[in-house]
Amino acid sequence: MVLARTGSAEVLATIGKINMGAFVLAVFLYILAQFISTLRWRLLLPEGLGLRKLFSLYMIGSFFNIFLPGIIGGDAVKGFYLYRATGKGSLSLASIFMDRYLGFVVLIAICAVAFPFGYTYLRGSGIEWILPFTILSFIIGSLLFFGLRLGQRVKFLSEFYNHFYFYRHQRGVIGKALLLSVFVQFAGIISVYVLSVGLSQHIPLLAFLMFLPLIILFSMLPISIAGLGVREGACVLFFGLVGVRPEAATAISLSWFMTMSAASLLGLVEYIKYKKQRIDIHDTENKRGR
Repeated sequence: MVLARTGSAEVLATIGKINMGAFVLAVFLYILAQFISTLRWRLLLPEGLGLRKLFSLYMIGSFFNIFLPGIIGGDAVKGFYLYRATGKGSLSLASIFMDRYLGFVVLIAICAVAFPFGYTYLRGSGIEWILPFTILSFIIGSLLFFGLRLGQRVKFLSEFYNHFYFYRHQRGVIGKALLLSVFVQFAGIISVYVLSVGLSQHIPLLAFLMFLPLIILFSMLPISIAGLGVREGACVLFFGLVGVRPEAATAISLSWFMTMSAASLLGLVEYIKYKKQRIDIHDTENKRGR
């Protein structure tokens, strides 16, 4: 749909001119962000889970994000394999939820800080309300979920709240996790900025700080595979406010997706290794049972 409107030939021609150094750097920054995210995730889990194993699971989840709705579908896969490793379903899901939530907190904070400086980009556009509405909705949702503890009476969710209550009393852990989230989000934002420069699109960094968090949040909606279409439409909408042509904005978005896909191939390698280990363990157990 987006390609039909912007012109696939123009988009592909723009992508074809990308500087390969910028592309490789963006891939590296994406993998770096995943590694830092793993450090954050480990803070939210009990001692004894190795960083190597958790990074492997994080990259496996990243790989499956490419094929599942939204850009967080791989979290379910990651949670499943963590449950296999720990045998604790509620802890696995609560840690993944909290890991994502802290990332959202920093995304929203970046938007809020950038908004006063970049308001001129939105003035007169008719969508000035989107950013304040998103921030307010996030705050209200957080208060309802954590403050009023909605859903606590549901047996399945009650175990979640027990873990969240534990996190509330680990201020040092939450502080470190938030700091790591800052590095994660800035690595992601800088990677897209680098791609835009590699595509000869000179967009103010402030525009990325203001718009990318919103684009990421929209891409998480489970209405398309890996956020495709949604992300491109959002890029055309927001970057168009700073004079970026639709075909260029689409090229930036698709290049962004390509870097994530290329980096996530590491997750495919980890997934194959994990499946091979499971098969070897199963074969060994069968031999012992004979």
